[in-house]
Amino acid sequence: MCNLPAPRTLVVTRATRRSGNEGQIASFLIDTDGCDDTTHATLKNGLIHRSKELIKEAILDNDFMKNLEMSQIQEIVDCMYPVEYGQESCIIKEGDVGSLVYVMEEGKVEVTKEGVKLCTMGPGKVFGELAILYNCTRTATVKTLTNVKLWAIDRQCFQTIMMRTGLIKHAEYMEFLKSVPTFQGLPEEILSKLADVLEETHYGEGEYIIRQGARGDTFFIISKGKVKRTPVDALPNVLLNPATGRWVFRTLIHCDVLIAVFEKSDQSDCTMRDLLPVPVRERKPRERVNSLPSPLTPLFFHITYSVHTSKKFPFFHVKKCRYEAENAFFSNLKLVDFNIIDTLGVGGFGRVELLKSDETKTFAMKILKKRHIVDTRQQEHIRSEKQIMQEAHSDFIVRLYRTFKDSKYLYMLMEACLGGELWTILRDRGSFEDATTRFYTACVVEAFAYLHSKGIIYRDLKPENLILDHRGYAKLVDFGFAKKIGFGKKTWTFCGTPEYVAPEIILNKGHDISADYWSLGILMYELLTGSPPFSGPDPMKTYNIILRGIDMIEFPKKITKNAANLIKKLCRDNPSERLGNLKNGVKDIQKHKWFEGFNWEGLRKGTLTPPIIPDVSSPTDTSNFDSFPEDNDDPPPDDNSGWDTDF
Repeated sequence: MCNLPAPRTLVVTRATRRSGNEGQIASFLIDTDGCDDTTHATLKNGLIHRSKELIKEAILDNDFMKNLEMSQIQEIVDCMYPVEYGQESCIIKEGDVGSLVYVMEEGKVEVTKEGVKLCTMGPGKVFGELAILYNCTRTATVKTLTNVKLWAIDRQCFQTIMMRTGLIKHAEYMEFLKSVPTFQGLPEEILSKLADVLEETHYGEGEYIIRQGARGDTFFIISKGKVKRTPVDALPNVLLNPATGRWVFRTLIHCDVLIAVFEKSDQSDCTMRDLLPVPVRERKPRERVNSLPSPLTPLFFHITYSVHTSKKFPFFHVKKCRYEAENAFFSNLKLVDFNIIDTLGVGGFGRVELLKSDETKTFAMKILKKRHIVDTRQQEHIRSEKQIMQEAHSDFIVRLYRTFKDSKYLYMLMEACLGGELWTILRDRGSFEDATTRFYTACVVEAFAYLHSKGIIYRDLKPENLILDHRGYAKLVDFGFAKKIGFGKKTWTFCGTPEYVAPEIILNKGHDISADYWSLGILMYELLTGSPPFSGPDPMKTYNIILRGIDMIEFPKKITKNAANLIKKLCRDNPSERLGNLKNGVKDIQKHKWFEGFNWEGLRKGTLTPPIIPDVSSPTDTSNFDSFPEDNDDPPPDDNSGWDTDF
């Protein structure tokens, strides 16, 4: 099998910083009716059965696409259109921007990179699949050796299919739950949480679903077909059907399983949804639900998560006054009030400079090229970054004080944290001890707890985005991928750094705050070992390794048993099983054995001594940062489109 290499800028070498990737799904309107009518008409009228089967088999043979659900694969097959090339034609050119993935039906092609032959491919092979995940340049050239026939699908159509199928399934599950009388009146976010953990199981006629005496820890809802309960003790035979199903749901408890029937079906099998584990109780014959505590009480408790708040009002009053005073001070400042001292960092959008307004006050200024933002269609992300950071008042998040703008640049005036990047320290030391990793992980946990309590997901955790203040406390910086999604909702934008991307993001299933907890487990592993657990020679191979799961990773002996346990609980494939996303929320992480004895209160108050105390001699000391060359680039073109009116 031949996989096209990925962009060089995405290949991870731990001696260099990683840059995140952002897909383009947010840059167009999602058509919930599917692809355009022309594409569908071409396929459904012209695609013969043999071609459909070949495409399906090719997809199922591809390391990435085989992980899609069968219904999604079928829609992709229906949405593909035929493309033909003559001999010696160029299908893909190295360096070009691509958005199509291809399936070979006839002929042979040759793959080369920088003029060097990599392989040849024939019928039944998929190539170019990275292009349907996000916007990227082609990293190899594909030329025909014979006349070829291909089938293609573009990124927008693929991502529309993935998003639509996810939304349809979620809406279907929500309707199921709303039709259950006991669930009526529940908040939408609770029902959404329940819908997220539904799993489909199919049973044929005559199969046993539950056996007497077996452990009862599963709750079932029947969507199609009929089931019969055999006599147990003095309980009568009951055929569960649409007429009796809801009555049975309300009044009977049997082996800790409640059953409801929602619709008739002529099919001999039934589809059952594994709803949620409930506490196991000793079975009591002929016992009624109304004589027991409601079995849904623990269910509701399982899916609600608490947000820690303090009753110490004076403390919050002091903080509020402090922030109001800050706003008053910074509102009177102008760009001419600052002088550049040194460069703290350089990125694709611009630079971060250390500034001073007088001899004692220094700040970090993030300077962004407006035209580059427009060219890469990142306006919405920059607006979101500004809004989230300006409203974030956490000791574990870098403060954004105010913004400025002119015709060429945006300026974000931020808190100066001069302890250096955590990534730089990790690079120089190789790895961290357990206690050191614990401290920095705890800082991230506090930052996530704050963001998630406000319905915000971060989506770009990595050592490069953690910076130390002069005390040695770690703070989140760079909110370019952060987004406010609210509670019980998901988003579909493909973004993040390859080694840290959660499976549901790769598979376009929609994601929420649970993706942040996945990345927390990856961060722990990297801090303890110096390298992330999932890493391949290119992003596509990295994604395929991620999809195999954390249990396929062999942990080095230096990772303690408790640390490994926490990492594996954070990196569960199923988001609903991840620690931090369960009934107790972030408290489950804070109370894990790996954190046993950790002084969380001291961390929040800033009285806990950090494991690494940086040497910062003055407010202008930049010795903890790498050196960067002066900016000798020509000024960018003006941008006066007006998208930045909020700055």
